[in-house]
Amino acid sequence: MSKRSGHGSSLEGLAVHLLHRAGQVADEIFSREVNSLTPRQFAVLACVGEREGLSQTDIVEQTGVDRSTIAQLVRRMAKKGLLHRRRSKQDARAYKVRLTDSGREALKSAGPGALRAHTAVLARLSGEQRKGLMKALKVIGSS
Repeated sequence: MSKRSGHGSSLEGLAVHLLHRAGQVADEIFSREVNSLTPRQFAVLACVGEREGLSQTDIVEQTGVDRSTIAQLVRRMAKKGLLHRRRSKQDARAYKVRLTDSGREALKSAGPGALRAHTAVLARLSGEQRKGLMKALKVIGSS
């Protein structure tokens, strides 16, 4: 895209680009505060920790992470000993997922860093801006 009359990149006016950049900054902050998990791994652990025995489809619905990425994440996290997955008795095509003791510990130890990252991301905004951003992100993220 071309520049607009010397006032910066036209990307500065594109919501998709700004959301992507904000996500990159948030991921960098999260990585500094929680060096043991990625934001997606933390989201999966938090989701499963809230409700043991979720299916991978439930995790997709709760986190918004696409189906193939969740399948890969769960498989890798199971290999690392953070999650246990087993075939559902109700549907042999589906897996039920629960935290292992190691997964529970990883979630517990990452929690304070995740909260620090959340606080750091929002620290640049006023109280009203924080409320507005959180409200807007919930609207944008719902489908």
